[in-house]
Amino acid sequence: MATPPHLASQLAVNVLDAHSLLAAFGVFGVGVVLFAETGLLIGFFLPGDSLLFTAGLLCTGAADRGLHLSLGPLLVAAALGALAGSQCGFLIGRKAGGALLARTRSAKLREGAQRAEELLDRYGHAKAIVLARFVPVVRTVLNPMAGALGVPARTFTLWQVIGGLVWSLGLTLGGYALGSSIPNVDKYLLPVIALIVLVSLIPLAAEVLRSRRAAKETP
Repeated sequence: MATPPHLASQLAVNVLDAHSLLAAFGVFGVGVVLFAETGLLIGFFLPGDSLLFTAGLLCTGAADRGLHLSLGPLLVAAALGALAGSQCGFLIGRKAGGALLARTRSAKLREGAQRAEELLDRYGHAKAIVLARFVPVVRTVLNPMAGALGVPARTFTLWQVIGGLVWSLGLTLGGYALGSSIPNVDKYLLPVIALIVLVSLIPLAAEVLRSRRAAKETP
């Protein structure tokens, strides 16, 4: 029995490629991927940054790849996926403690957990929760780490909502703005996505530099 074309395309989706995910699942896929990346430890490898930017770009029709998304539903799906995923990760951490991270065999997850704990210790809950959104892997593990370390639920919810909206809507609208202003931007998609990922790390880098300068100035 032959597999229907639309089902075959979904089965053949490359979860590491933003365009493949969008072509297979559209706006709905954005919400699901962001939920998995920010809420489930198994989603640490998913391409959240490039997915958001590429999805925003495809809303303009600038990318000539036979795929066009609607900006309004995309923004809603991105925000809901990012916020619900983060809150789910926090609840998992609160229920399971650090057991899940302690048993993982993934070196990336262990490294991310260490960096997440360092962020919480160095910058406090509010800054760490917001900054973690812009760091791949760390944004996956900080949420359960916050739950396991006893960060107050009200504090976590407030700052994960702020950080989640800035990250998800900011990258999506960045892709939309670029696609609207630069003709044939699709030709430069890969280097542009790489640039966006680097730019997304600026808040963390700026905070690290500020902290180091403050430490040097302190007797």
